[in-house]
Amino acid sequence: MINGVPRSAVAGMLMVLLVGFLGYGCASTPVQKEPEIPPKRPVSEFVKKGVKYPIDAYDPWEGMNRRIYIFNALFDQYVFLPIVRGYEFITPDFTQKGVSNFYNNVHEITTLINSLLQFKMQKFGITLSRILLNTTIGAAGLLDVSTALEIRKQNEDFGQTLGFYGMGPGPYLVLPVFGPSSLRDAGGLAVDVVSYSYITGAVMDEADLNWQIQLGVTVLDAIDTRHQQSFRYYATGTPFEYELIRMLYLRKREFEVEH
Repeated sequence: MINGVPRSAVAGMLMVLLVGFLGYGCASTPVQKEPEIPPKRPVSEFVKKGVKYPIDAYDPWEGMNRRIYIFNALFDQYVFLPIVRGYEFITPDFTQKGVSNFYNNVHEITTLINSLLQFKMQKFGITLSRILLNTTIGAAGLLDVSTALEIRKQNEDFGQTLGFYGMGPGPYLVLPVFGPSSLRDAGGLAVDVVSYSYITGAVMDEADLNWQIQLGVTVLDAIDTRHQQSFRYYATGTPFEYELIRMLYLRKREFEVEH
């Protein structure tokens, strides 16, 4: 005992003070830094005021978008892709192809609806022909008979429909898991997902499938969608991947709305 205080308590307080002083000393020690090398040429030589460049975009939520982009990359690397690789490992190639054909055929419902909403009757007719051929001759869509007959797949969604009627893309937006989008396209995606889920859910209910099978069908749909995409985060070979993906997405959507 020291002045009525147990020796163990005194030792403990001394250790706390010692660690505190050591920590303060380390924190206050100046960090040696390499001298900064000034740029050889100023940015103003390349970036002119008042000039719009192809890589420019309306991205007021860039800070949030970049954080979501990083989250998507981590989710893809540690969750989504391992599941996809497991699916690819245990499933024969011909089965994977059949599954992809089946879901691609079902997803053309979205194109069918939005072609009609935009009065693009040629696209509507082509898409309807593809669905009928693949569903009948193609064994419920397991075989892509239409492409073999050179009836090419069309692509329309509700984001394009909104653009067709004059709505601009609005701010650029990166969606969790879904990836690059815009405010307009995010709203369009929500409408497409709801309408697609309603139609496919009604079909599965009519087929008297229980909820476990319906959930399995939905999960397999997500896995197959990622299986068909070759994109891999941080594999572009550029430190400006975020800007590159943003530019490519916006140019692509601009072209799709115009056509």
